[in-house]
Amino acid sequence: MKEEDTQRKKAKVKATSEIYKGRIFDFITEELTLPNGRHTEIAFVRHPGSIAVVPLLEDQTVVMELQYRHPVGEYLFEIPAGTFESGESPLDCAQRELIEETGFQAQEFIQLGKVHILPAYSDETIYVFMANGLEPAKQDLDPDEIIEVVTFPLEQTIQMIDEGRITDALTILSLQMTWNRVGRAKGPK
Repeated sequence: MKEEDTQRKKAKVKATSEIYKGRIFDFITEELTLPNGRHTEIAFVRHPGSIAVVPLLEDQTVVMELQYRHPVGEYLFEIPAGTFESGESPLDCAQRELIEETGFQAQEFIQLGKVHILPAYSDETIYVFMANGLEPAKQDLDPDEIIEVVTFPLEQTIQMIDEGRITDALTILSLQMTWNRVGRAKGPK
C-alpha cells in the first residue's frame, strides 16, 4: 500500500443498525458520510473472517472437496475453507478446517495472502494458505456439510478453471495463488 493511500479520508459512520443476527454472520446497515461528503446508507454482511487452504500432496496433487451448496443447488469443487471461531487465529482456523473437512493434517502451512472477496457488500477478510506435508487424520464434518474428498493434480485444477468446471471464486483465486507460487516453477508436463 502506498503512503498516500493511508492518508486518504474514510467514511464517517453516524449510526449502525443490526438487521439480522445469524449463526455465522450479521447483516447491518450504516448511515454514513462518504469521503466525498455525500450522506448515504449502506447495507452489508458483517463477517468474523475466514480461511481457505490449498492442501498439496508430495506430487503437487490438490486435496479438494465436492461440496453441496444449496443456494446454487449444485455440488461444487472447492478447497477447504471455513469461518473463525471465537478467538481463533487464521492459522488455528486453517489447521482445524483442514482436518474437519478433508481428514488430513499438515506439517506446514504457508500463508499466501489475504483477500476481500466481496468488499461491495461484506467486510469478510479471508486468509489463504497452502498446506504441505499432509498426513491422514480423522475427518469431522459439521452436520450440515455434504462433502466428498477428491484429488486432482494442481496443473489439472488450472485447466478445470479454464473449462468452467471449478466455479467457486475463492477456490479459483486460491488455486491460482498456489499455481503462481509452486506450479509455474515446475512448468507444464
